[in-house]
Amino acid sequence: MISKTITMMLIRNMYKMAKHTLLTLLLALLPVVCQAKIYLLSVGISDYPGKQNDLRLPHNDAATMQWLYKQNSQAKVCLLMNDKAKVATVKKALQNMAALAKEDDIVVMFFSGHGVKGGFVCYDGFLYYNDIYSAMGACKSRNKMIFADACFSGAMRQENSSSPNGSNHKDSNVMLFLSCRSNEKSIETPKMTNGFFTYALQHGLRGGADTNKDRIITAKELFDYVSAKVKKESNNRQHPVMWGKFSNNMPVMKW
Repeated sequence: MISKTITMMLIRNMYKMAKHTLLTLLLALLPVVCQAKIYLLSVGISDYPGKQNDLRLPHNDAATMQWLYKQNSQAKVCLLMNDKAKVATVKKALQNMAALAKEDDIVVMFFSGHGVKGGFVCYDGFLYYNDIYSAMGACKSRNKMIFADACFSGAMRQENSSSPNGSNHKDSNVMLFLSCRSNEKSIETPKMTNGFFTYALQHGLRGGADTNKDRIITAKELFDYVSAKVKKESNNRQHPVMWGKFSNNMPVMKW
């Protein structure tokens, strides 16, 4: 005959098992809440074919942005530098990133290197903004942006008739944050490892621009911070510009 003590132990164990099973079932029925992800394609070209077009810091700029975003547990990062940053490779990486992003995710393309009217100079040719928008236009995300640290990058806002894609980006929901006006150069100094724009940008994204300390950096917060810092560092010779159809409160970084 089973003793009263053993019987009580069995009852307690059965109760614990039933309670654990019920809790497991309840958790399984709860909706899964996924945090928004951040996708970054970081491109930097210092070493162009030949010697006459080489630059000093763009590959450092791209690597700095990669490092910064990797500190965020929700970020997925792709880095392309120098001869790895060919037009077809950059396009493919951008398309892959855009295809993965959901509505609340943040999608970022960062470019540092030579700029031309309406686009960027990759290692082996031109990547026009219209081509970038073609990829981003298929992206479900509401938070899409381009950061460009390139001389005359403000000219990206202008249409370029030589682009193979004639899509109009004036009404697109992509934010352009460009390092300087169309008649200015992106300034750097020998003592710095990044250009003025990237230096200010990464400090702002790390929290310097978070004026209300809510751990969400908005487009307006970032522009106000970076613009003031670049103007100060350059003695008012460089003026970042932000352009596009987007909300001032669009999140550009969530920590």
